[in-house]
Formats: sequence, C-alpha cells, structure tokens
Amino acid sequence: MAKPGDGPEEGREEGRQEGHEDGRGEAPEERAPEPPEDLPEQPPEQPPEDRKPQSDEARSAFVPPAGVAPPEPPEEEHPTSEFALPEGLAQEPEPEQEQEGSAFAPPSTAAGQAPPPAFTPAYGIPLANLPADAPWQDRMRTMLRLPLAERPVPEAPRKADEAGPPVPRVLDLTLRIGELLLAGGEGAEDVEAAMFAICRSYGLDRCEPTVTFTLLSVTYQPSLVDDPVTANRTVRRRGTDYTRLAAVYLLLADINDPAHDVSPEEAYRRLAEIRRNRHPYPGWVLTAAAGVLAGAASVLLGGGALVFFVAALGAMLGDRLAWLCAGRGLPEFYQFLVAAMPPAAMGVALTLLHADVSPSAVITGGLFALIPGRAVVAAVQDGLTGFYITASARLLEVGYFFVAIVVGVLSVLYLAVQFGAELNPEGVLRPVERPVVQIVASMVLCATFAILLQQSRATVLFATLNGGVAWVIFASIAVTAGGSAVMATAVAAGLVGLFGQLIARYHHTSSLPYVTAAIGPLLPGSATYFGVLAIAQNNLDQGFGSLAKAAALALAIAIGVNLGGELARLFMQAPGAAAARRAAKRTRGF
Repeated sequence: MAKPGDGPEEGREEGRQEGHEDGRGEAPEERAPEPPEDLPEQPPEQPPEDRKPQSDEARSAFVPPAGVAPPEPPEEEHPTSEFALPEGLAQEPEPEQEQEGSAFAPPSTAAGQAPPPAFTPAYGIPLANLPADAPWQDRMRTMLRLPLAERPVPEAPRKADEAGPPVPRVLDLTLRIGELLLAGGEGAEDVEAAMFAICRSYGLDRCEPTVTFTLLSVTYQPSLVDDPVTANRTVRRRGTDYTRLAAVYLLLADINDPAHDVSPEEAYRRLAEIRRNRHPYPGWVLTAAAGVLAGAASVLLGGGALVFFVAALGAMLGDRLAWLCAGRGLPEFYQFLVAAMPPAAMGVALTLLHADVSPSAVITGGLFALIPGRAVVAAVQDGLTGFYITASARLLEVGYFFVAIVVGVLSVLYLAVQFGAELNPEGVLRPVERPVVQIVASMVLCATFAILLQQSRATVLFATLNGGVAWVIFASIAVTAGGSAVMATAVAAGLVGLFGQLIARYHHTSSLPYVTAAIGPLLPGSATYFGVLAIAQNNLDQGFGSLAKAAALALAIAIGVNLGGELARLFMQAPGAAAARRAAKRTRGF
C-alpha cells in the first residue's frame, strides 16, 4: 500500500514490486524512501472514487497544490471588527439586563465616574427671596419669570401626606381651574401663575404650565431621570361672569394659604359648586342694564332725556335680537352685527322725523354696549407680557367683532343716506361741558356695565367710583385743557389700572371686576361711529382715519390699564428683594 505523502509514481513503483513477488520471482529487496522529517503532515489518502483527475476548469488557480499548507492571512486582513477587544484584555462581565427606562436615565458606567465640577458664574446665581406675606400672584409670577435652575427649592408639601397626592389628579384640577380663569377673560400670564401656584401647593414644583388662546397644558417632571407627565385641556366656551371668577380666586387663595388645608377632593367639591352656581342677575336685568348703559353714554356725549330713552330702547332691542340669534346657534359675529342695527335705526328714524335731538348721540350710545373693551385690554396685556400667540388670537377675535359692528351700523346708515337722511357726525365730536351731569352719567354707565359683566354686588360700588374718577381725569385733560384725546385716555386708563390693582390686592382677588367696568366711559364709541358714517357717505379717507383713531384710543386704554397694574406691583411689597425684578419674557428682542 502507498504511504501517506507518496506521489503517484511512487504508488505505481510499489505496485510493480508487489506483483513481482506474487508470480514473477523475487525481486531484490527495496524499500521506499522515507519522507523528510521537516515536511508537514499530509492529508489522509482519498477514496478511490475521489482520486479521479480533475480538469483545469474544476480547480481554482488560487488553491494551493497537494502537499503545500495554505498560508495564514496577513495581520491586517483578519476578519474581525475594529471594535474588538485586543488580545490580552479580559472582557468585562455583561451587566444584568435592565428594564427599559427613561431616556434621561444615566448609563451603567456613570456610577464609577466622578461628576465634572459645577460651573458657577463669577457673579454668582442670584437667589429670589419670596416672602410668605407677599400676594401669591406676585410670588408665582416671579417664579415663572425665573429659569427652572434658579427657582428656589420649595418646602415639603404641606397639603398632603407622605406619599403625596396623585399626580394626574393634581394636574387635572390645575387644568380645570385654569380653564375657568381663561374662559372668564383673565390674562395668559395670570392663568399661568394660578396653575403654577396650584401645582406647587401640592408638592409638584418641577412643573411648566403653558397657556394659549384655546389650549391649556401642564407638564410635570419629578426629576431629570424620570419621565415627564403632560396633560392638556381645550377651552371651547367663553362666558363673562366675574362672580364666578371671584369665587375661583377665593379657592386659589385658600389653596395657597398655609393656614388652610384644602385637599384635592375638597378643591374638586368647591369647584363643582362654583360651576353649578347661577348667574347673580337674570336675563331681563341684563337687557335693562344694556339699555341704561346706552342711554347714559348718549347723555355723556351731550344728549338729553329724549335721547336717553331712545338710545335705551334701541340698545334693548339689539340685546334681545342678539339673544335670539344666540338661541338659534348663530356665531357671535352675527350676534354683534344684529345687535348694532337697532340703535342705528333709531338714530336714522329721529333724523327722518326731523326731531330736535342729536341722532348721532343715540347711535354712539348704542355702540358703547357692544365694543369689546375687555378683550382689547386682555389682548394688549398678553402681547406686553410676551404671550404673542394668545395676543394675536385675541386681537383677531376683537377684529371680527369690530367688523361685525361696523357692518351692522354701515348697512343701516347706507340705507339712510339713500333715503335722503342728513346725518351730521360733527355734533358727536363737539366737546360738551356739563361736569355734574357727565360725572353722574359716567358712574351710571360703569354701574350698568358691571351688571352686564355679572359682578357681585360688593364690587359694583368700587367699579362705579373708579369709573367716575377716570372720566374726571379724561374730561380735565381732553375737554377743559383741550389736550390730546389719546393722551387723556391713556392717563385715565392708567389710573383705572392702578386703583383697580390696589383694590384687588386689598381683597385678594382679581383686578378685572374693578377695571373692566371702569373703562366704559373711555371706550371709543364716537370715533367708531364717525368713521362708519364717513364710509357710508363715500368719504373713505376720512372714515378710515377715524377708525384708526378709534383703534389708537383702544390701544391707549389697554396700555394704560396694563401700565397702572405694573406700577402697583412695582411699588408695593414685591418678591425678589435679593434679585432684580425680571422682565416678562425677553428684553430688547434678544
């Protein structure tokens, strides 16, 4: 047999020697040459059927021939990953499989590393001093204007047990209270401050409330390594009821007061009672108040007793038509449009009858009950405090209402001009000096405006006095001294905001009941009517100029009210004594 390593010739030679021994005589004794010891061990002999000669096509040119060991691949061509551990380095044991956690969870190797040194500015981090006796609105507003890293650490939750209230329950309560405030006409910053105060009172200090025109949201994150919890709520209906607004502020004061232990369940119960409470005034009282408001406004502009009754009748008809449209489900745009038509029709009727009265005063008085003064103030206030999305939405809403009023009055005046009615708009703008009558009329206007806003009877007197003072300041500058109407409006509105904020601080409630009704005598009713009449008489340049003046007066009211409130907060005891008072959002645009 051929030995391993023998070639084909050696195998044939051995076969010939065996055949000679079998039958052809003995051959001289020969041995096959021993293979050299330095040759590598050859593979075992293949079976006979595998030893068939192969063609050149069946063999690769890169296959080493039989008897030659394949070379090892070079070091740089090893089929390994570049991230493989080098030789001689022991592989670390695999950590135990952890459950899927937060994206903010630290890596497994972070425990053995020393944290980097904390960076502290050279001037240090100013600490906000929040005195407990300061109003909670100022404390929460200061907290919201601070970055999250600079807010002071809160005390232990004082309203709950060791486990604390459920987070979803607190967030839902916060959203429901914020919805009532926003639907009642409160500014976006004040709603955020109230929401933040509720969360902080129940131990949820790392929360961020967000308020837009129709959406409320609040996010709470227990720590940097925990998942945040977010809840939101949509405001779909808005209504004016300052009695309900005052009750909500009373609930907020009790929640933030350490002397009162208001649990979330107790807060839910009181909130349900606030929602179920009926309005303090029935519908017929509101209609009568709208009529008296229009009559008082017409007297304020120079009208007499007949003008008072005609203006009141037109305003009451418009109010009833608006209620009818609301009951049929028509949008507010058409409600304002329909409500503006009866006062204009009454003024046109007096002109066609050649009555010795001022029809312009009748029409202008009816507009005072329709101009959305509080919406303008809230829109400008949101813009000044940095809530530009909410401010834009409020201004757009005011624009729609204003267009509806203009279209309603313009439709009637256009028909009157076609029938030959002679309307003199200059009589409305002529200054009239009747101090006692005008002061009384302004106070009546404010009182009826407060009733339309569903204010409690305790706040009507303060709003009435505030409005009387505002008219005295306005008439002293614009009528007696002959100054600019825009400047007089801004100064009077500033005093309204200042006094309203002071009274609200004393009673620990919102400033809206003391401010909104008091700006009634300052509303730009005459400028609005003059612009609409000029457009109806095809004097477009003069008409749009008067409407621009009305917009300037509304803007002066809004800025004055906001500035007065800021001055009241600035000079009173305010939190942040150790740090500079922060602006609302950014400063100088960057």
